[in-house]
Amino acid sequence: MNESSFSIYEVKEIVVTEKGIALKETTKEVIGEISLKIYINNLEYVSLLCLNQWVEELALGFLYNEGVIDNMKDVAYISYNERLLAVMINLAEGKRVEKCESLRSVTSGCGQCFTYINPLKQEKYVAIPWGKKYPLQKMLQTMREFEQRSELYRRVGGVHSALFQHADFSIFNEDIGRHNCFDKIAGVMVKKDLLDCAVEGMLYISGRVSSEIIAKVIRLGVPILVSRATPTAAAVNLAKQYQVTLLGYVRGNAGYVYSGEERLK
Repeated sequence: MNESSFSIYEVKEIVVTEKGIALKETTKEVIGEISLKIYINNLEYVSLLCLNQWVEELALGFLYNEGVIDNMKDVAYISYNERLLAVMINLAEGKRVEKCESLRSVTSGCGQCFTYINPLKQEKYVAIPWGKKYPLQKMLQTMREFEQRSELYRRVGGVHSALFQHADFSIFNEDIGRHNCFDKIAGVMVKKDLLDCAVEGMLYISGRVSSEIIAKVIRLGVPILVSRATPTAAAVNLAKQYQVTLLGYVRGNAGYVYSGEERLK
């Protein structure tokens, strides 16, 4: 566990005694947060509130999910300036960013950049083809294992987690924002040239599935998303439209299938 992800504070713990409620001096670990800036060709493009981990992957994944880049060939240079808390990116010749797309600030909550699909990048979001079927029992088992994986959540709290599961490899990460988790997974796949594997993988998430989360799933081309929590109505509608198999409230041996049951067996 990266201990720079949290800080330790002196706090007062509320305790109930025989004499009533008292305040007890103690210490408490509190999750960290930074405002990460992404510069494209020396101009600030966006500011993301996030955990100080996997920052280059987060930047790459964010730009991929926004449709700014399609692979690492679109990136001429990338580095992290720790002093400025900034990822510096130069795009390859011929790639550019529309002025109307920057500058934005993305919080650690939901409803970040585009609520649905960015109309300027509509052609990059396509329906996911129907393919092979996946065993539902295996999904339930993976979700049970996934729920126990986050040491940071168990120790400190305050983070979401996400998992991309493929037959040959997996990618797991945590962040204060659900959308950041998905961007980091996309960033790893961009950086390691694994994007072609997305169509045969599954995504798992600890938190709510909102429309921007489904938009990232569609952009990546992953056919199945499994969540421990609920999807929003907008997320369900997008999942149906783009042929994403969406499962929610998956806990233990229970859950709900909101769309795409054709992939399940």
